[in-house]
Amino acid sequence: MWSEACEMLARAERLHREMFRPVRSDRMVPTWEPPVDVLETEREVLVLVALPGVEPEQVEAMIDGADLVVAGVRSLPSELLTAVIHRLELPHGRFERRIRLPGGRYERVRRAAAHGCLMITLEKSGVFRG
Repeated sequence: MWSEACEMLARAERLHREMFRPVRSDRMVPTWEPPVDVLETEREVLVLVALPGVEPEQVEAMIDGADLVVAGVRSLPSELLTAVIHRLELPHGRFERRIRLPGGRYERVRRAAAHGCLMITLEKSGVFRG
């Protein structure tokens, strides 16, 4: 049974490598890049990062120059050790995404989970809140 689980995980790794192009981050660790949406309102910038199954507390988010860098690890569910894998499309392992932000300064950063996405809200500095 253990060898079957190892074989299934090996197949999952092969599928993962075929479907998602690894990139090299500043840390020189192979990563994958989650898709993002960036929206801007008068008062804030919203960044939605597609990370199903990843809690906001498990994700690093920092501003580096003009970029927002989002990084972490998406782990395989423990059920995969005993499951027969018919399809494995959601990537797992280390991820990192560097997102160019609209120009400006930001004073508050909030993180929350919303519908399988990490929602990062960057409040613009110097905006009047009436």
